[in-house]
Amino acid sequence: MLRSLTCLSTAGLVAGKIYFSETFSDGWEDRWTVSQWKKDEGTDGKWKLAAGKWFNDEKEDAGIQTAEDSKFFGISAGFDSFSNEKKDLIVQYQVKYEKDVECGGGYLKMGPKMSDASKFGDPTPYSIMFGPDKCGYTKRTHLIFTYKGKNVLKKNDLAYKQEGEGTSHLYTMVLKPDNTVVVELDQEEVYKGNLKEDWEVLKPKEISDPKDEKPADWSDESMIDDPAEKKPDDWVEEKRMVDTEAKKARRLG
Repeated sequence: MLRSLTCLSTAGLVAGKIYFSETFSDGWEDRWTVSQWKKDEGTDGKWKLAAGKWFNDEKEDAGIQTAEDSKFFGISAGFDSFSNEKKDLIVQYQVKYEKDVECGGGYLKMGPKMSDASKFGDPTPYSIMFGPDKCGYTKRTHLIFTYKGKNVLKKNDLAYKQEGEGTSHLYTMVLKPDNTVVVELDQEEVYKGNLKEDWEVLKPKEISDPKDEKPADWSDESMIDDPAEKKPDDWVEEKRMVDTEAKKARRLG
């Protein structure tokens, strides 16, 4: 079940400009386009509006829900283009798994405007991918940024919250102008770091020289004998030596 909010805010202001907000109120079907990506294969899943098993107000707490098992789901909505230059970009949404999944994700993708939203699917380009993903024993919260056409994963995985208890979780990501990234799950900070350090968006400062070769007499041994080294003239091979000045102690009593 999905309820989403995407916001761009200017640092220093109490309230920023909201570019996209959705609570799935009346008329949500007109604002969203269901993907036909897997329709020809017969594996596309159906969406429905529902509040789920637990709610406070059935109408206010409603969201869109995947109505079938073992299917592919995709749905998208458009918003005006914007720039987050010198501003905080805030992406936030709420998702609930009412049953555990063996392999699947409940993530959100933000990207450029599509010429045909009905074709939204796995190959569709995006700028940010954020949210829970699980397949077998691999569980994580994805946060992927696209840089120069390459999807760059975070070097270390973020915590996975969807453990089958059937409750809603709030996912928040803040990207700041100084490339600082903050991630909160249920308003608890689980990550704060730098885009340049924790994502491989830049080339390494040092790279191997492909033309560099080892000398012909190079040895891979960690330690080698020095052929010029010689033992001192008074070197003794015996492991134990007799102390000529030592005497036996006499016991009294």
